[in-house]
Amino acid sequence: MRRRGRDGATWTLPKGTPDPGETIEQTALREVGEETGLEVRIVEPVGSIEYDFVQDRRRIHKTVHYFLMEPVGGDLARHDLEFEQVRWVGFDEAPALLTFQTERDLVTTVLGRLSTPAEAAS
Repeated sequence: MRRRGRDGATWTLPKGTPDPGETIEQTALREVGEETGLEVRIVEPVGSIEYDFVQDRRRIHKTVHYFLMEPVGGDLARHDLEFEQVRWVGFDEAPALLTFQTERDLVTTVLGRLSTPAEAAS
């Protein structure tokens, strides 16, 4: 998903804040649906990223949990207006597209995990 900011375009994975009473899985499904317009199902958890940022002069620590997902419906054209462009890309393309190193590393790690069983079976 691409958002235009002060420093140009930022490409990032979907993420968001849990609503009260939501599990991290429910949050992930809701946020992906809202931000991308896609209906997805969770295949498996793939890790988390922690970082700090400043908002309204307050330092905030955030942990984002990521999941391997597959689309089961929806339409990218239905994404919310928080992002100006949304794309579904393959694991091989994502590291070159993503802005943040932590997200690039996560995608590369997941790609390695997914590639290993297929290579072992060959």
